[in-house]
Amino acid sequence: MSEHKVVKTYDEINARIRSGEAVVVTAEEMVGIVREKGPEDAARHVDVVTTGTFAPMCSSGVFLNFGHSQPTLKASKVWLNNVAAYAGIAAVDVYLGAAELPEDDPLNKVFPGEFLYGGGHVIEDLVAGKKVLLKAVGYGTDCYPNRGIEKEVTLEDLPFAMMVNPRNAYQNYNCAVNLSDKTIYTYMGTLRPHGKNANYCSAGELSPLLNDPLYKTIGLGTKIFLGGGIGYVTWHGTQHNPGAPRHENGTPLKAAGTLMVQGDLKQMSPRWLKGISMQGYGATMAVGIGIPIPILNEEMARYTGVSNEEIFTQIIDYSYDYPHGVARSYGEVSYAQLKSGHIEVNGKKVVAAPLSSTVRAREIAETLKGWIVKGDFQLEIPVKSLPDK
Repeated sequence: MSEHKVVKTYDEINARIRSGEAVVVTAEEMVGIVREKGPEDAARHVDVVTTGTFAPMCSSGVFLNFGHSQPTLKASKVWLNNVAAYAGIAAVDVYLGAAELPEDDPLNKVFPGEFLYGGGHVIEDLVAGKKVLLKAVGYGTDCYPNRGIEKEVTLEDLPFAMMVNPRNAYQNYNCAVNLSDKTIYTYMGTLRPHGKNANYCSAGELSPLLNDPLYKTIGLGTKIFLGGGIGYVTWHGTQHNPGAPRHENGTPLKAAGTLMVQGDLKQMSPRWLKGISMQGYGATMAVGIGIPIPILNEEMARYTGVSNEEIFTQIIDYSYDYPHGVARSYGEVSYAQLKSGHIEVNGKKVVAAPLSSTVRAREIAETLKGWIVKGDFQLEIPVKSLPDK
């Protein structure tokens, strides 16, 4: 006999999607439904909960094939708008990382550096339909005699363009402060001295992996919203840490799981792939991701009903502790406290600001909800679960 009073299958939910009968709500909406009805009744009523996140995700990039020239070329070095792509794959296959910088960028020689353009900006330009200058050089072989090409290309010109992101959609993350006596510049943004501001980066109750904290429905093959198009979870991401300490509701109390994802770049939109300049740190890209959570039972209803008041993270000093690997927390705060705009650090009231956009996360969840309600998007059963320890 099942331990669950409500049991649904993917096939049943997909049949309801096809017939237009599926009840689909966003993770924000589910909080109120679970609060009002309880998880069991919520599971009976709701079929799918949609999530969303839009935030800087450095571990992102694209595999590109730029096609053969005449005569043919085996590229050993490639640049797109003067940003280097990794060419050690094959003759005309390259990987362009979101955090790569132009050859002539002054970096932090004039501190703090501005990092006005990088790989993420090139990717945004491509999905925006802009022309990008491709330069490739080779050393010449009998089968690939050409030693260099230079031409303008658009995304449409490229025979193949696949976004493959090794680490996205972090399941929770630190709240960053600076306890030193000087301003510091980090991937968590600019942090003022003496703990005068706090930056955080999670969509909280809208965030995908915080709505499936133990990876019950998100795994290899899960179909997702990626960059405005369709993508898939292809495995756990780098730095996946499912063994992080957890709240009794299953949500991790610090950074935990991550996802590797991929999708056809030619389906994507510059609204959901944005090049970002991080002063004093580098360039990156904001990525939009949305994942549908099937409500298979009351357990999944309970997980998706967790609110910002019930999700917590740690306050970490980025001036000394983080760069020196010191595992120390200066307090635990909820996302409700963070989203209020102020938290308390060492007894002082501190301004808190997000790097992750709640407005955009909400839009992704609503967009994915619309796709499912129209029957344009059905759920895929994961062929393998993510590692949970």
